[in-house]
Amino acid sequence: MKGKLYLIPSILAADTSLTIMSPQIKEVVKNTKYYLVEELRTARRYISSLKLGLVIEDLHFEILNKKTRTAQLQQLMQPILNGEDMGIISEAGCPGIADPGAVAVAWAHEKGIQVVPLSGPSSMFLALMGSGFNGQSFAFHGYLPIDKKDRAQAIKNLEAESIKMNRTQIFMETPFRNNQVLEDLKTQLHPNTKLCIAKNLTASDEVIVTKTIQDWKKSKIDLHKIPTVFIIYAGN
Repeated sequence: MKGKLYLIPSILAADTSLTIMSPQIKEVVKNTKYYLVEELRTARRYISSLKLGLVIEDLHFEILNKKTRTAQLQQLMQPILNGEDMGIISEAGCPGIADPGAVAVAWAHEKGIQVVPLSGPSSMFLALMGSGFNGQSFAFHGYLPIDKKDRAQAIKNLEAESIKMNRTQIFMETPFRNNQVLEDLKTQLHPNTKLCIAKNLTASDEVIVTKTIQDWKKSKIDLHKIPTVFIIYAGN
């Protein structure tokens, strides 16, 4: 018998594990000893914050990040082949969504291992829900190019695709570049194009605001080093 692979959501904001995480997540964590995690310290701190009475030293962690290669998965996931359940915990949000956990999920399917995704916070979906934009057709683009010229062209391309396909366009940025990206959006997008900014999702100071670019040019908002999701919509 093979074990199951549980996809365990993590918190998006500090000190929210007891209010955001469902009883289902806590029950799975309480009964799982083996984990693939993106960052060891974050995962250990997260499990401790659930206050399940677990001894962290009794748990087994292996690193699964963007550097992990498919050839390594056989060794990393040996416990599940031996009949032990395993959990994947990403740095924040849901494993497999803009997250390296997807490679382990694909491997599990190839080996006939049952994959069990658990419900939890996903910044892109929370932002989309709160934006008021088209939820029937949307795309997540990860991070835009770092080069300013390339980023400007990428922004224009997203807007053009939104108009053509009536599609909501979602992306993120490294927090210390958020303010620069916002200025590029104000410069490159049409005044009537709508932009939703969702920052510090699930935190007590969460902000989700949708305005046209024309109105954003009149507003001030500081996004420096704050986890933020940007959403563009230029459709009907």
